[in-house]
Amino acid sequence: MDRPVAGDRGRVRAAASARWAGARRAVRRGRRRLRADDRGEGVVSAAIVVLIMAAIGALMWVSFRGMWTDIETDTREKISEVGS
Repeated sequence: MDRPVAGDRGRVRAAASARWAGARRAVRRGRRRLRADDRGEGVVSAAIVVLIMAAIGALMWVSFRGMWTDIETDTREKISEVGS
């Protein structure tokens, strides 16, 4: 404010104006910082990797269980052939 301020009302207005300008600057700085902030990226990436590994593990378990069942059936058949 370039013009002189007279009385209490003027001082209150000047103080409010200064606080308003300071608050606007702080908000702008905060927005810039949040736009450039990459702190959460590692956590998100780790969560995606965990989900992918869980899916791969589930698929491996299903295929292993199917393979085991087939091998078990074949083994029982061969044992019964040898025993008879």
